[in-house]
Amino acid sequence: MSRTRLWICSLAAAGLFASIAGAQTFPGKPIRIVVPYPPGGSGTIIARILGDKLTQAWGQQILVDSRPGASGMIGAELVAKSPADGYTLLAGYTSEVAINVSLFKKMAYDPLKDFAAVALTGIVPMILLVHPSVPVKSVKDLITLAKAKPGELNVATSGIATSTHLAAELFMHLTGTKMVTVPYKGGSPSMTAMLAGESQVNFAAMSTAIPHVRAGKVRAIAISSAKRSVAAPEYPTIAEAGVPGYEHSSWVGLLAPGKTPRAIVGRLSAETIKAVEAPDTKPYLLKFGMEPVGSTSAEFASLIKTEIAKWQKVVKAAGITAGISAE
Repeated sequence: MSRTRLWICSLAAAGLFASIAGAQTFPGKPIRIVVPYPPGGSGTIIARILGDKLTQAWGQQILVDSRPGASGMIGAELVAKSPADGYTLLAGYTSEVAINVSLFKKMAYDPLKDFAAVALTGIVPMILLVHPSVPVKSVKDLITLAKAKPGELNVATSGIATSTHLAAELFMHLTGTKMVTVPYKGGSPSMTAMLAGESQVNFAAMSTAIPHVRAGKVRAIAISSAKRSVAAPEYPTIAEAGVPGYEHSSWVGLLAPGKTPRAIVGRLSAETIKAVEAPDTKPYLLKFGMEPVGSTSAEFASLIKTEIAKWQKVVKAAGITAGISAE
């Protein structure tokens, strides 16, 4: 072996050993989980329970940092451009990780290149809500009312081109109805608007909606997923309630900056899966309408690619556009 080749191999080996050593001592300081929406949504709930579990496992504080705005892309960009050392993570949603790339002409990050998938943590079906003042008790009732009063019903969404916005657009596309989508800066603000009577319809994450449904403040009429929710099996899916082919669920997963060493991503992934599969995690998440999922890094990365391809087709077929640049 030549001296040059030996030198290169030595450098590669040194880098590998340094990576392994870094993973063995990781974490050596507090970790920040950035939630790209206001407090109170599914990402916050996931981040907090993961924070508790990871703190117990590692003895390091986990900080939950809410950075809302621009359809989740402000928080996502912050993480994408953070040091790739495992200390700044993203509680990433379907919107900013898989959907926005089909909606915005320019984005400040590439969801495939600038993130390393750690683990999928939860599936969040959306629930179709109406304000109690609206004379609607079923999906068919809503379709009838919307067709009778085109453009008169307001639909609150968690922001332009977010998962809840697309849920509403897909519903209108498949039913031939016309409602006015009103964007807010996250799921919690959109729910607050609905509780105040500013909007009559809402496609909300179950984690945001369930407490208000159970308190009788809003009326739930259907679930957006392909199957009935484990958390609320009493509600039919939108498809079985009269809109064949309708299916849309959001998800939340943990991501790190793209160049984070594999050994650190692997350690984060293993501990995250352990936290999600803990006996007390499932009932806690189900209480908020989330179905826990503990996937490997590779499985989550594969899902992201599949979801990006899926939403490219849906956005094109439905003619949905954000109409703005993300920058």
